[in-house]
Amino acid sequence: MTDITRAEVCVTAIADLFRGDGEITASPMGLIPSLGGRLARLTFAPDLLLSDGEAYLVADAANPSAGIEGWQPFKKVLDVVVPNGKRHVIMGASQIDRYGNQNISAIGEHRAPSRQLLGVRGGPGNTVNNRTSYWIPKHSTRVFVDAVDVVSGVGYDRARAAGPSASRFHDIHRVVTDLAVLGFGDDGAMTLLSVHPGVTEDQVREATGFALAGSDVPETRVPTAEELDLIRTVVDPKNLRSKEVPA
Repeated sequence: MTDITRAEVCVTAIADLFRGDGEITASPMGLIPSLGGRLARLTFAPDLLLSDGEAYLVADAANPSAGIEGWQPFKKVLDVVVPNGKRHVIMGASQIDRYGNQNISAIGEHRAPSRQLLGVRGGPGNTVNNRTSYWIPKHSTRVFVDAVDVVSGVGYDRARAAGPSASRFHDIHRVVTDLAVLGFGDDGAMTLLSVHPGVTEDQVREATGFALAGSDVPETRVPTAEELDLIRTVVDPKNLRSKEVPA
């Protein structure tokens, strides 16, 4: 187990985000989140319906060729699950602040941004309707900022200020990065929950553009032998994970 990579720790940390979620639709966007979602479904969360597009219900998650039992088109995800269903979405962030406000829209002053990004996309709807977590492949002060330039995903401070229409189902759960796992305290501010093996708390704080709550935190758990085998032989046999989080 001594050859476990940082990428494999990140995949396992993403999988753990779904622990206890039960029978829900999971929308993990991007490579590492998708790998984590599949790992969760193959181990402790067999009732996850993985979809940010068309979803097939299969008899055996480890062997999709065993037979398809059902199908959910993408339109149903937008019409039914996003505004009404139980869903845990994992998004990325070009910027994120201490209260979990996310920016994937533009960098710079709003009237004349220096860089155009994706736009707000599904950020507002996801964050006010469904449990939301974030995956950040490169933890740095460029991403973890004191205030985002554009609010795409709604953070705790803005949800509370907007009232029940925004805060009723608002739930920013976790932020997983290549260095650590972070959560949010009762005041809505980001707090350090664990650091990945080989990473120090000081490294995480130096890579964050605001003060983080939390101290003397544990190390993020490493995958079990079973999880490691699944990651390497079933979930990601081509080792694409190492391109996103180099060893």
